[in-house]
Amino acid sequence: MHNSRPDLNELPSTAQLLRSTVLALIAAVALLVTVVMPAEYAIDPTGVGRLLGLTQMGELKATPAAEAAAEEPAAEPQPAPAAAPAPVAASAPDPQQPQVAGQKHEVNLTLKPNQATEIKLEMKQGAEARFHWTANGGQLNYDTHGDPYKAPKGFYHGYGKGKQTPEQQGVLVAAFDGKHGWFWRNRSNQTVKLTLRTEGDYITIEQVL
Repeated sequence: MHNSRPDLNELPSTAQLLRSTVLALIAAVALLVTVVMPAEYAIDPTGVGRLLGLTQMGELKATPAAEAAAEEPAAEPQPAPAAAPAPVAASAPDPQQPQVAGQKHEVNLTLKPNQATEIKLEMKQGAEARFHWTANGGQLNYDTHGDPYKAPKGFYHGYGKGKQTPEQQGVLVAAFDGKHGWFWRNRSNQTVKLTLRTEGDYITIEQVL
């Protein structure tokens, strides 16, 4: 028995190996851009992922994590206390901004399915604001909470939350100097019109989301 030597003419040349390597890299990049990025991260620079339905898969993967962070800041809702909670001691005072009494506003927003928004009132500790929000025949998930100025990381103070709620009204009493308000998300399959009416001793009102 003897070993046969390969024919050198049958081995691929350096140019052929280089061409094969370049083609493999091009194919890998193409798969990354058109398949992996749309399916895993909902990033679709070419538009091919959406045509193939892969971008929608990536959007579905990204939604639960974002919603969990936005909708579940605490395990249990907390009632509004009469005094500021312990973490508030580290908060900074409002930077020379005067208290304005007798504010009154009405905000109208439209939320598409799965869309969210957040509105906050800037208030001094103990200030009161009467409110009434309605989904105008629809239903919304909500989380009423507050943040002190320069809030510590992970801070959460809730005034109440609920799911599939058509409307709510009451008086929001600021537990500390800072911003207090509502987070809503439309979990229905229909577009919902949100109306928020506020009246009371708050400094400013702003849509933060």
